[in-house]
Amino acid sequence: MHPLSRDAGPFNGTESAFAALHILLSMSIELHHLRGFLALADEKHFTRAAKRMNVSQPTLSRNIRRLEELLGRRLLERTTRQVALTPAGEHLYDQLRILIPQLESALHPEPGGDTFRVGFAWGFPTGWPQEVIAGFEEETGMSVHVHRHDATLAGVDRGDADLAILRGRTEAPHMEVVTLLHERRVAAVSTRSELAGREEIRWREIADQQLVINEVSGTTNLAEWPADCRPGVSVVCRNFDEWLEAIASNKGVGVVPEFVGRQHIHSFVSFLDIPDAPRVPLNLVYPRLGGHPLIPRFIAMARAAVGGSAAAGARTG
Repeated sequence: MHPLSRDAGPFNGTESAFAALHILLSMSIELHHLRGFLALADEKHFTRAAKRMNVSQPTLSRNIRRLEELLGRRLLERTTRQVALTPAGEHLYDQLRILIPQLESALHPEPGGDTFRVGFAWGFPTGWPQEVIAGFEEETGMSVHVHRHDATLAGVDRGDADLAILRGRTEAPHMEVVTLLHERRVAAVSTRSELAGREEIRWREIADQQLVINEVSGTTNLAEWPADCRPGVSVVCRNFDEWLEAIASNKGVGVVPEFVGRQHIHSFVSFLDIPDAPRVPLNLVYPRLGGHPLIPRFIAMARAAVGGSAAAGARTG
């Protein structure tokens, strides 16, 4: 049976991590081959993936070619400008993103196991998370570590986080998604933009502008406008800081959750209300299987904190 088959032992989740490792080693496939493939599948760029793996680009290219030879399948379509996964590469990626963290956890278990890791991609919320973390640590005696990951799923898919706080529509295999609340959106514009003197802009008006998009951790994409009236894209960024500086440089308009206008002040960026914009879901994302046993308690406390804040806000209003 070919190792890329959906019924193959090492990639279907039914074998233990060590059993899968034994099969991979018997095929002369090494962990650095697989880690390099995962990095390249994430980055879609040989130079960035090589830097992430701390190897040279030629070394990474040789490792990827060797992996394809051992598996007998082409995993990547290479052009001069980009790297794309073949169907076989997509399937291998879906399986390895679960298997590799299991293998690394088995080979390098965390001492004590007394830390609950919360990942986020950008813009960590204020208010309810701090309340939840303080209560969680007091009740469980376990330290909570919050860490930023510039990745679509903020490390929860790689085993770098037990739970992630993410905004936007989140669909990921092997993950559960709990939506806590929905946030309003605002538009970010340069203070040099002709829009800077306004207090608000309509969602349809943004379709007439050039958009700055954060493709890794952003919450806005072109599919949120009708196909026949979508904005153009002037800049594509990979993290929030790059996105904010592109706005400040008057490269285009950005759209983000409302709290950004309160928490991320920039001397050259103004924020406008978008009264009719679709709202952004804020989610808790965690592994469907094999997750931290205290995830349900953290989620219950988060729901209670958000519910209490909403009720207090309603009374105040």
